[in-house]
Amino acid sequence: MEFIKGVKQKETVGIMEICSGDYEGKTVQMEGSVHTIRDMGDVAFVILRKAEGLVQCVFEEGKTAFDLSLLKEESAIRVTGMVSKEDRAPRGFELRLTAIEVLSQPAEVMPIAISKWKLNTSLETKLALRPITLRNPMERAKFKIQEGIVRGFRDFLHKQGFTEIRTPKIVARGAEGGSNVFKLDYFNKKAELGQSPQFYKQTMVGVYDRVFEVAPVFRAEKHNTTRHLNEYTSMDFEMGYIDGFEEIMEMEAGMLKYTFALLSKEYEQELKMLKVDLPDVSAIPAVRFDEAKELVSQKYDRKIRNPYDLEPEEEALIGRYFKEECGSDFVFVTHYQSKKRPFYAMDDPADNRFTLSFDLLFKGLEITTGGQRIHDYDTIIKKMESRGMNPEDISSYLMIFQYGMPPHGGLGIGLERLTMRLLDEANVRETTLFPRDVTRLEP
Repeated sequence: MEFIKGVKQKETVGIMEICSGDYEGKTVQMEGSVHTIRDMGDVAFVILRKAEGLVQCVFEEGKTAFDLSLLKEESAIRVTGMVSKEDRAPRGFELRLTAIEVLSQPAEVMPIAISKWKLNTSLETKLALRPITLRNPMERAKFKIQEGIVRGFRDFLHKQGFTEIRTPKIVARGAEGGSNVFKLDYFNKKAELGQSPQFYKQTMVGVYDRVFEVAPVFRAEKHNTTRHLNEYTSMDFEMGYIDGFEEIMEMEAGMLKYTFALLSKEYEQELKMLKVDLPDVSAIPAVRFDEAKELVSQKYDRKIRNPYDLEPEEEALIGRYFKEECGSDFVFVTHYQSKKRPFYAMDDPADNRFTLSFDLLFKGLEITTGGQRIHDYDTIIKKMESRGMNPEDISSYLMIFQYGMPPHGGLGIGLERLTMRLLDEANVRETTLFPRDVTRLEP
């Protein structure tokens, strides 16, 4: 009988092990995929691709026990070689090969050259061949940075006493209302894909005080724009015992500081590769919704056409205004009109036409929506009735207010949009692993 006792240390090494250890002149084994082969005659460079990056391997006739003509790009291989310092190679070292073992080979020739530093092809081609094009170094770097954003979000909130939760994505009804929901037949019952974890994260504030989740949300909007997706990743948090909605904005600002510091420290290679300059978030300006509209109307001579909401062009101009006036890529826009916010948004006691809510704009694009929620049972019932809503429809949600809730609020951040703006991409699909939009369901 055998017993499994845990992870067994492999004999192969990784890039970071070599960079941080004393390996020069030593013979090691390494595994990876053949990214490209540059045959120079008696000498060839076999570039190995690993999760951590690229490794230059030197193949020499008579010294490497292998027939180079049998090696194909994208083969999975295990190599044996001596670590040698080489400043011109990635990470400053190369492997001088003595042996190559082929673990698997591709059945067909690659449909696109992914070994080039940047894919010079259309977005449509990149998405159609997504399982392959994601192997490109620049494409991989985007999603490593996205990993860092999620790490920063999680790590920071854990340090702030938040509990990570998991909420259902198959729900009886959407939290936001409206018709932009994907409807399901759930064992002969009507159901929907969740637009937001709003009801559940508020519920869990009554359990843990502070909660967060990183998970997909679904919007059945027929938009086919550069900023919309039908499935995206939302980074949500909700916090109780707040004295005002400003605390939520302060928590987000703190999270961004922490996350960008993490990216700067641990994702330096990817940031350099993509030429990303991290924005300054030491002080983010905040402006009221109505004031923001007036400011851009006056400075850019743009007539206010919709007094109740921000149009995409207005968001872009607000971003431009605060970049020019304050040098900030970010701006909090607060006190949105009550009629344009969900029923659970707390109205401003000073003027109930407005709410204690906000959006965070990053380079003129809304990446966050948040605010303080109504926590009093009678107040939320009255607001629902004023909007013609039937409280019986969401009785399980209203239960939390019947039995007491603290003052609370929270937000949701669109991960793909935040990544898009951070990397200065023109289309949110560039920063989505496998986009789902009105035309795309595969791959």
